[in-house]
Amino acid sequence: MRDFSELVDDFSFLDDWEDRYRYVIELGRELSELEDNQRSEANKVHGCASQVWLITDVDTSSGQPVLNFRGDSDAMIVKGLIAILISIYSGKSAGDILNTDAFKMLAEIDLQQNLTQQRSNGLQAMVQRIHATAAEAQAA
Repeated sequence: MRDFSELVDDFSFLDDWEDRYRYVIELGRELSELEDNQRSEANKVHGCASQVWLITDVDTSSGQPVLNFRGDSDAMIVKGLIAILISIYSGKSAGDILNTDAFKMLAEIDLQQNLTQQRSNGLQAMVQRIHATAAEAQAA
């Protein structure tokens, strides 16, 4: 998966939102698909108009929880949004995740203002889920 700073650079080369949407879809295509059994109610993100599943793998070998995320959706643009969130949050400690403002970062690529209200709500639900999972991992 690409680092978010790479995505910012890539977005800077794309002039119009048609090209940017195509790029978001391309990012979604790069995600590994989840197994059918991983598309479970426990992994489902509620508050999204599309079907969205997020899986969190927690690594505590360094003494503090580091979270890695995998996700999938039945909508290609949403799958691309998942890829962008993974580039922001995956591989970070729970504390770093809780201190990361994804919406501030997404403003760098003018993403949220170019999404429908439903997709913005879904994006917010995904970020809330990631933060809640990080809070649980930090408390454990």
